[in-house]
Amino acid sequence: MSIQITSFFLTALLQVGAAISVAAQAPTAEHALGGQADRPDIILIVSEDNGPELGCYGDKQARTPRLDALAASGTRFAQAHTTYSLCSPSRASLFTGLYPHQNGQVGLATHKYRMYDGILTMPVFMKQAGYRTGILGKIHVNPESSIPFDHRAVRSDNFGRKDMGEYLQRSEEFIKASAGPFLLMINFPDAHFPLVRQAAGMPAQPRSGKDMTGTLPFVGVSSDRLLGFTADYYNCMERMDQMCGQVFDMLKASGRDRNTVIIYLGDHGAQFSRGKQSNYEAGLRIPLIIYDPRAGKKNVVSNSFASIIDILPTLMDIAGVQKPAGLPGQSLMPATRREPLAIERRFVFSACDGGTSVFFHPTRGVRDKRYKLIRNLTPGVNPDFMLYASHYNTHFDGGTEETELAGASPRIRQAYATWRHPPAYELYDLIKDPFELQDLSGSPAHAKVLLDLQLVLQQWQKDTRDPLGDSTLLKEYIDEIEAVRKRYPGDGYRKDSTFKWKFTDRFEAYVRKSE
Repeated sequence: MSIQITSFFLTALLQVGAAISVAAQAPTAEHALGGQADRPDIILIVSEDNGPELGCYGDKQARTPRLDALAASGTRFAQAHTTYSLCSPSRASLFTGLYPHQNGQVGLATHKYRMYDGILTMPVFMKQAGYRTGILGKIHVNPESSIPFDHRAVRSDNFGRKDMGEYLQRSEEFIKASAGPFLLMINFPDAHFPLVRQAAGMPAQPRSGKDMTGTLPFVGVSSDRLLGFTADYYNCMERMDQMCGQVFDMLKASGRDRNTVIIYLGDHGAQFSRGKQSNYEAGLRIPLIIYDPRAGKKNVVSNSFASIIDILPTLMDIAGVQKPAGLPGQSLMPATRREPLAIERRFVFSACDGGTSVFFHPTRGVRDKRYKLIRNLTPGVNPDFMLYASHYNTHFDGGTEETELAGASPRIRQAYATWRHPPAYELYDLIKDPFELQDLSGSPAHAKVLLDLQLVLQQWQKDTRDPLGDSTLLKEYIDEIEAVRKRYPGDGYRKDSTFKWKFTDRFEAYVRKSE
């Protein structure tokens, strides 16, 4: 069983920035007037903490007409995944085109995790391609100096949903000030917890729990409380959709819509039990839509595996830049023309290194079109279960409580038990069991599938120089986490200005070691 994956040479990648070639560097008058001949402008929209809960993905509770229309005018990727269902690692993959263990951002930036030194990122490549770059909203990756957008506004995460009109205002200002080609990344705060039912009058008619037909399917548990959170989740999605629509309308009014590629995606799944922070599909599957006015194709649906590591190569393809050999992703633009991708992936990979000392539960995952394998590197107890069940902080308020779980079906209770006390491996049949409720790792009938995917995962860890594929580094990492827990109750290390994770340097040395 072969794995179609690009060899990884990080040292070479660090040297390619100055060497990439671009067909045309200087903006022309035709582009400034909205002409079609030059490289297109790009708007990259990223929403927070939501999976494919959109109408165009078949969600009947969603009210997302503007994104549905974007998909109908362009390409919807039905099998898109992030690399890690947590904000900083996912966004680091977006910025670098690398898996988190390849770039170093294996946990939350707010918890002092950081990328390795010298990693090249999206704005660096795009500026070298002659693009003016701008970002609205959070970066949430360390060090921010490695992600040097030309223009930055709305710097906070804005979880309180304040001054929502500023996103549109700053977007319009940036576009008007861009004579040549631009890349504008807009990061909307919805649907991150704490969920906000209505902000800036959006949605005009928010829904409540009684309007819901059920909770999100992967949650599997229903109560008045959970239905209320579900309603507010969809209210956030509706507001996010409306804000996307405002950007689309402003772009059309500017006259640059005919030469602007729009990419929309989520960073990872929703923060309900068995979603965000997990290696289940509910945390990893993301919505991804690309609209290219030059493609001339509408209502395209691609069932090819896509990953968040593909976004940077896609942007470089749009800009006319050759992708560095060290990037493991590929351009998705052929799909927008109904052409085959350069590589039709058989597998898509994922990882979690813990995120923080409190959330620590490292995993690795691989899936094909039918089966999903999860490797739990610290089997036995997963702290995420109780973080959600006890509402560790407001971000976990939508978690399923143990009293709510007690009334669920035996199948659902068993799924939660597996999540709470995971074995070394979990195996799921995603065709028969799309919400990963029945672990098949102990099934004799699936022994060969289990072994085959174990070998695929091991090979991927080897090919990508995964530090946690090395037993010594894994033990050292676990030991450091435990030592930090003892020294700093909770996440007290965040308040220590001298604190620095030691494992980062060891991981970096391992990743960059010549094979």
